[in-house]
Amino acid sequence: MSSFAQDFRRAMSQAGTSQFQEVIRQELEYSMKVELDKILATAPSNELEHTKKDLEGFKKLFHRFLQEKGPSVDWGKIQRPPEDSIQPYEKIKARGLPDNIASVLNKLVVVKLNGGLGTSMGCKGPKSLIGVRNENTFLDLTVQQIEHLNKTYNTDVPLVLMNSFNTDEDTKKILQKYSHSRVKIYTFNQSRYPRINKETLLPIAKDVSYSGENTECWYPPGHGDIYASFYNSGLLDNLIGEGKEYIFVSNIDNLGATVDLYILNHLMNPPNGKRCEFVMEVTNKTRADVKGGTLTQYENKLRLVEIAQVPKAHVDEFKSVSKFKIFNTNNLWIALSAIKRLQEKNAIDMEIIVNPKTLDGGLNVIQLETAVGAAIKSFENSLGINVPRSRFLPVKTTSDLLLVMSNLYSLNAGSLTMSEKREFPTVPLVKLGSSFTKVQDYLRRFESIPDMLELDHLTVSGDVTFGKNVSLKGTVIIIANHGDRIDIPAGALLENKIVSGNLRILDH
Repeated sequence: MSSFAQDFRRAMSQAGTSQFQEVIRQELEYSMKVELDKILATAPSNELEHTKKDLEGFKKLFHRFLQEKGPSVDWGKIQRPPEDSIQPYEKIKARGLPDNIASVLNKLVVVKLNGGLGTSMGCKGPKSLIGVRNENTFLDLTVQQIEHLNKTYNTDVPLVLMNSFNTDEDTKKILQKYSHSRVKIYTFNQSRYPRINKETLLPIAKDVSYSGENTECWYPPGHGDIYASFYNSGLLDNLIGEGKEYIFVSNIDNLGATVDLYILNHLMNPPNGKRCEFVMEVTNKTRADVKGGTLTQYENKLRLVEIAQVPKAHVDEFKSVSKFKIFNTNNLWIALSAIKRLQEKNAIDMEIIVNPKTLDGGLNVIQLETAVGAAIKSFENSLGINVPRSRFLPVKTTSDLLLVMSNLYSLNAGSLTMSEKREFPTVPLVKLGSSFTKVQDYLRRFESIPDMLELDHLTVSGDVTFGKNVSLKGTVIIIANHGDRIDIPAGALLENKIVSGNLRILDH
């Protein structure tokens, strides 16, 4: 460990040595500046301006990282949000829709966060290009949804993709296939920041290249980067110039995040005449969501509090479903003019998320990131809307993929809706074991997707395959012991069954 980092850590742990801390901080910032200047000097002329902006943004984040100590929230100041600051969706919907819904829609831009790779599901390339339903990818479904809106209401709602350096090239190749669709598609890239060696607190990159052995030196700094990147790309100004007023931002892997006309109408025609600059869709927590960020009142502002910001002594309290009943879906509606105003004043304040990683060679690094929803406190007249769970349908794993591929949902114009034949409004709890983690393995293990309309809970572990037209009902647990294999025969009906190692089928 360098003496800088050791001194810095020691200084930070000693109270009353603020002068010493300041000296260490300045030394660290100077060392970082020297390294970043060396990296910038390797940039080819056509990348110089862009790289400079990225490294400037990183330098600001690093400066704040050195300034901040400990959890970024004072637990004693956290209060429940005032009653009217989180509105029930039913109340928003009850206002109905105006006759001129097309003119309202024409003020909207849909933005999808498309910076992620499909690595957690064993896929190379952008996650948005994974097939999720009838050969359609996340991106296909998104384009279909917006095209359906534009055709139905004769509008011009564009789609904007925030790519990262990981996804940009592959995404742009695919976009050609939508050239005849009725959706204008724009892209911009989020920043590219250098990973920091955890011990020395210096960048591990030696030059600007990010291919070959340098791929692990750089990272996209979380979706909070949207404000600066959108602004810097020039696209924000272009869209304002075209008369656009709001963006609807969501993760591309959240299949429930479709354009909601009632929320849009509430934004454009507020009941009290005062427009919201920022709306966050929240939904009720279940046991599966205890780690999700929650909306609180903090210093007279709505504030998103994430689990990483919570002091250790209060983590259990934070996870309590009774005290913090809602969590952030990351479906956000934000005024374009407000982003421009705040960005020009450098007034968007987001907490830093320190994300530790271990690289393939065993090196420990940290990534400094921010989250888009954390900026809610910087906007005027912010609002939470408690939406139905159906607006939060993320596909993070093959267990999620099984749900959205099944007959629990029907697909219409790119949107998934829960089948009316299902008697419960909630989705089953599905846990597929490690043999199903990669998409290709998962697909190989199902000859066809089982009937899951009456399923409550499914756990599958080990080497298990499913034949055609299997039906699953109630609670089904299938466990193949190490070295054993279980083949569920075609046409089988498993209702409240435990199937274990040697294919004994037991009543549950």
